[in-house]
Parts: sequence; structure tokens; C-alpha cells
Amino acid sequence: MPGRSSDSPVLFLIGLLVAAVAVVGTTFLGWEFGGSESSVPLAIAVICVAIVAINWLRQ
Repeated sequence: MPGRSSDSPVLFLIGLLVAAVAVVGTTFLGWEFGGSESSVPLAIAVICVAIVAINWLRQ
């Protein structure tokens, strides 16, 4: 990816949480990201983007 890497532990933790939610949702809850009619994956994505944006703006 272009740009410099981030050594932020907060961003690392957010990435791990997003990955865990995606794996659990796909494996156990039957979510199909991009093909689901449910609003839950979209809500999770919006929350994650908001958290990343807030942390980025605070730096």
C-alpha cells in the first residue's frame, strides 16, 4: 500500500477487532459481505470507519 506504515497500537487493535468480527460473522452468522440484505454488516463498517476517522483527526 502507498504511504508510510502506522505503528499505532490503537489502529492495530481496531484492525484485529474488524478482522475478528468479519471472521465470526462470516463463519458463524452466515454474513455475506457485499451480498447481504442485513444492515448489521453495514452498521459495523460505518462504526469502524468513524473510529478510524476520529483517531486520524486527533493526531
